[in-house]
Amino acid sequence: MALKKTEWIWHNGKMIPWDEAQIHVLSHVVSYGSSVFEGIRCYETKNGPAAFRLCEHMQRLLHSGHIYRMKSPYTIEQLCSAAVEIVRENRLSSCYIRPLMIRGYGDVNVNPLSNPIEVYLACWEWGAYLGAEALEQGVDVCVSSWARLAPNTLPSIAKAGANYMNSQLIRMEALANGYAEGIALDINGYVSEGSGENIFVVRDGAVHTPPLASSVLPGITRSSVMTLCEDLGIPIREQMIPREMLYIADEVFFTGTAAEITPLRSVDRITVGIGRRGPVTKRLQDEFFAILSGAKPDRHNWLTPVGAPVGSPVASAR
Repeated sequence: MALKKTEWIWHNGKMIPWDEAQIHVLSHVVSYGSSVFEGIRCYETKNGPAAFRLCEHMQRLLHSGHIYRMKSPYTIEQLCSAAVEIVRENRLSSCYIRPLMIRGYGDVNVNPLSNPIEVYLACWEWGAYLGAEALEQGVDVCVSSWARLAPNTLPSIAKAGANYMNSQLIRMEALANGYAEGIALDINGYVSEGSGENIFVVRDGAVHTPPLASSVLPGITRSSVMTLCEDLGIPIREQMIPREMLYIADEVFFTGTAAEITPLRSVDRITVGIGRRGPVTKRLQDEFFAILSGAKPDRHNWLTPVGAPVGSPVASAR
């Protein structure tokens, strides 16, 4: 899915033109993957654009940086304000927001501590990650030959750029073999997550999801779905999930900022349930999108209104 260029990117407190958001080839992040980032959806609601769980995403960004000893030059409040500003200035009614904190140009050394911390925020239009029809029809996935990160190698709780080299291997293998996505197992052979999605399994009316100990990213959409299960009276359990449970489940679905709530119609060419979106997945989707569109009250205060553009982009760039 090609990027749809917008006009402005926020960099270290200033608006700069999209094409000026460049780094040196010897920036630390290029050689060593020293970055942490977020992905945030901004939805078009009946009251205007609104960012989904903005503060929680920025808190996770700071936590990811803290794990890697990357002290953010900006507070959560400043980052949230910057995210709102970048959407306003680019005049988008809905979009994907990418906060990115990197180690920049300074020293090409494994020790990163002398390199400056730089922060960027960009946004652009983005549709359904696995295809619009996937939300109803589901997607075909496989269990990857690539395992998720072992807990004493790279920290899975951090949303770090380096971790996504593992995700790339999972996704490329799946695509090469004719699947839309891959599912990774953890080091013990239990279900972990997709290349960029958390996973849920529905069986006998209860919803199950792997615990963080299975090398799982603590997804914001994951936690939202768990909250919605509680709201709707659907039993929700965090537990180790054996691979074969994917094959005999009534329903399986992915969650994530990009994937939202996407059902799986097959795993390893074995049909899941009825081979398309099941009733529990649909119920959760309906509730999720009703809140995000403004059709139902935002009872958990998940939405941050963006509002109309303020000032001129030229003035903001000074």
